[in-house]
Amino acid sequence: MTGAAQGFGRAIAAALAARGANIAVLDLNPAAETVAEVEEAGRRAISIEVDVSEPDSVEAACRSVLDAFGRADILVNNAGVYPFRDFFEVDYHYWKRIQAINLDSQFLMARGLAPSMRDRGWGRIVNIASNSLGLAVPALSHYMASKGGVVGFTRGLATDLAPYGITVNAVAPTASRTPGGEANIAAEVLDGVAAMQAIKRSGTADDVVGTVCFLAGDDSAFVTGQTIMADGGLVRL
Repeated sequence: MTGAAQGFGRAIAAALAARGANIAVLDLNPAAETVAEVEEAGRRAISIEVDVSEPDSVEAACRSVLDAFGRADILVNNAGVYPFRDFFEVDYHYWKRIQAINLDSQFLMARGLAPSMRDRGWGRIVNIASNSLGLAVPALSHYMASKGGVVGFTRGLATDLAPYGITVNAVAPTASRTPGGEANIAAEVLDGVAAMQAIKRSGTADDVVGTVCFLAGDDSAFVTGQTIMADGGLVRL
């Protein structure tokens, strides 16, 4: 899974390991703590440093995953960035960079690992989207475009891969108190978001774990092409 050195990714990796999965921890940064948590659960883990926005880097990472484990059953596309920036300060280079990290990376990872799933007739792909698509949040046009693309990609890929026993779904968290969330979102904004939710507390990394694990297993075999809001009841679809 990508973006697994901290936050949502680290929590998901540990939870999947507890359910019996071996984990390839892909991140731009070293992920020793995530690897340790997976190993504490009695499963095997490898850490691969990768720039998910770069095709050659992703290709090499996917090759390392398949060399290490011989197969890929589950792909969680979690890597992403969510910087606030006024639209008039967004130039084309910045726009493309956000799309590359948040959206292109999911295509590249799926393209690299879906053939392994196809060959065995079973696979689960879970893409991390965002509940911001249902909100009026300023200074996030670039981000919301990328996450809207994630939802569209999820829906299209679900159709393309269904004949091979592969489901593709997305999970959309809320603004949460993760390392990334707290680094990019002011505390008062996180508090304000929590106040608008039905469940009036800030989201944490653990709050997406159950939904991702459900979509990564056999209990969700008849669920595909869906985006599930794991956001405390803020956005209703």
